[in-house]
Amino acid sequence: MDEWIDYYDSTHTIYASRLHRDLHFQIIARDIIGYISSPDQVVLDYACGEALFAARVADACAGLYLAEPAPGVRGRLIARFAPNTKIRVRALEDLTRMAESSIDLVVMNSVAQYMTPEELDSAFAVVRRLLKPGGRFVLGDILRPDVGMARDVVALLKFARAHGFLKDALYGLASTALSDYRQLRSRVGLQRYSEDEMIRKLAAAGFSASRAGSNIGHNPWRTTFVARHALTHGAEQKD
Repeated sequence: MDEWIDYYDSTHTIYASRLHRDLHFQIIARDIIGYISSPDQVVLDYACGEALFAARVADACAGLYLAEPAPGVRGRLIARFAPNTKIRVRALEDLTRMAESSIDLVVMNSVAQYMTPEELDSAFAVVRRLLKPGGRFVLGDILRPDVGMARDVVALLKFARAHGFLKDALYGLASTALSDYRQLRSRVGLQRYSEDEMIRKLAAAGFSASRAGSNIGHNPWRTTFVARHALTHGAEQKD
């Protein structure tokens, strides 16, 4: 994951335009809010990125932790949200020192593809320790092994056409083909999981999970899973 952290901490060209970037984070914030079931919940956004609209998420809950591994991005988050007393910014390693069973909702969106399977297992263990027995873990934007890059391109172009940045998206795709991102993706690769594979992986980490009806974000060809502590979920079903 380190090479991907360095990439996202650099001046990259992953977004076709400022509008694309803003819409991306706006929609993610909207979808995260959809998983907040009560205003007294505490939420953790794991490897949150720029999280430009995190203030909206914070407005919908009691407290929001933004955990981000890239130091440059983390510094911008601290500066951006310093006035907001509901938002706390943390490094990923800080999560191991947080109180057990202190989080109601953990969201890990568009992160798993950049981790090795072993790194993801370690992250799941951290999440399980932090999550309250009745809490939820939302794992979003999982790449599927049966869906290639062409679907990502189509999803982006449809998104761009709907929101008025199609020309920028076409130019951005051409630039990305020659960019460090494409080279890094070819060299390091991205992890992909089928529905059954991810549910088994979550079960091995102590979660009971199912696929959500829709993905977080704009790409319908990727998947989102909602997980709970396996023992707690089993007890709820029995009751």
